[in-house]
Amino acid sequence: MVSRVIPVDPFDLVIFGATGDLARRKILPGLYRRDLAGQLPDEARILGAARSELSDGAWRNEIRAAIEEHVPADRQDGAALDRFLARLGYLQVDATGEAGWQALADRVRPDVVQAYYFSVGPSLFGALAERLHRHGMNREDCRIVVEKPFGHDLASAKALNATLAAHFEEHQIYRIDHYLGKETVQNLMAVRFGNMLFEPLWNAQYVDHIQITVAETVGVAGRGGYYDRSGAMRDMVQNHMMQLLCLIAMEPPYAFEPDAVRDEKLKVIRALDPVAPGDIVRGQYAAGNGQASYLDDAENPDSRTESYVALKAHVSSWRWKGTPFYLRTGKRLRARTSEIAITFKDPPHSIFGEQEGQKSNALVIRLQPNEGIKLKVTIKEPGPGGMRLIEVPLDMSFAEALGPEAADIPDAYERLVMDVIRGNQTLFMRGDEVEAAWAWTDPIVAAWEAKGDRPQPYDPGSSGPEDALMLMHRDGRRWREVRP
Repeated sequence: MVSRVIPVDPFDLVIFGATGDLARRKILPGLYRRDLAGQLPDEARILGAARSELSDGAWRNEIRAAIEEHVPADRQDGAALDRFLARLGYLQVDATGEAGWQALADRVRPDVVQAYYFSVGPSLFGALAERLHRHGMNREDCRIVVEKPFGHDLASAKALNATLAAHFEEHQIYRIDHYLGKETVQNLMAVRFGNMLFEPLWNAQYVDHIQITVAETVGVAGRGGYYDRSGAMRDMVQNHMMQLLCLIAMEPPYAFEPDAVRDEKLKVIRALDPVAPGDIVRGQYAAGNGQASYLDDAENPDSRTESYVALKAHVSSWRWKGTPFYLRTGKRLRARTSEIAITFKDPPHSIFGEQEGQKSNALVIRLQPNEGIKLKVTIKEPGPGGMRLIEVPLDMSFAEALGPEAADIPDAYERLVMDVIRGNQTLFMRGDEVEAAWAWTDPIVAAWEAKGDRPQPYDPGSSGPEDALMLMHRDGRRWREVRP
């Protein structure tokens, strides 16, 4: 199989916050990989903008070092890297002042696609949008890219949307959630809507429950100040996990087009029931195994912020009424893994009686590590001795199925930045989606903040608080084991 690389139109991409961590680790290494794959046209240019005083050459040297650090050695090519770096230019721009803006306006070409990536904190989004407008860089066909968090609650999300809308139309605003750029997340839609095998079974009649897990082994050291104002609910559930839930639960859109897909996701969010207090568990990792506690990492000895959350949600729709969605995410857990598991109901009658090997079918979509899709089915154990049942996986790992070409699969940021240049908003969040997600999240956070309880401590390297296990056990179900 030969990968198809579709070139994009000539463009000028301006990265605000060009000296920051995101630009160095993800955005620019990703663009280099797209250039290596032949996707960037000769006329493409990338302009960095930040407050630091740097020459074009000095910034290029910084990016050379970043690419050498963050791109695997087998994907580095000296000539290709030189070609990519020649595309780069740098301007000193003050996001909240006037310095550098006219120089930027003069340097951006009017006859190519223009995109502006806000790789900065949300507090600067309004200032950047206003100055782009004032200096005539908000052309009808230009685009701005904004990173999460999209607000801290519903009120701030509405204010942010209003600020951006004062200077740009909704079709120009790309709210980026890198989870939606993952190959497996998009394959979820392909599996659902491209195969008659699954779609007839994708409903409450046949699905017992759905688990969404995003587990991390790292703590919050180094970003404790930000995380302590956010917590797992705001940092992961309200955006990343909400988007995964929407893709599982949404109705088939009339086409794979931006507003068609996003209209269906919005319906799911609006159909979410409020979460009962007894259906949510909050945790906070303790010290252990030579690792600091959350309180130490956050440098806040009285913190009541959760580093773990597990909850049971219900979607009140014709398709899903009565089928629970179990979500869990946390720091300092046993293994780093992200997966979606759709567990189907048992057969209405077993002709084999009660056998240990007979288990429910499950479709497991792995987002990380080792992206792939696994279908767990029951078969007869080979050999004599009667009908003994065992569970086996039908496993499709991208790395194994695609071989060397798996190395060329774009990562999330590569794909999403190219979609910005193409003007394709399908994998980006719309403003009303963001507000609807916060409208569901805010009452949950407000309830536990009003109660003032501390999150339950859990050991680092564990699966989380004990009560999270009981959230499933009381329903006669179990979490899938998180393995290293």
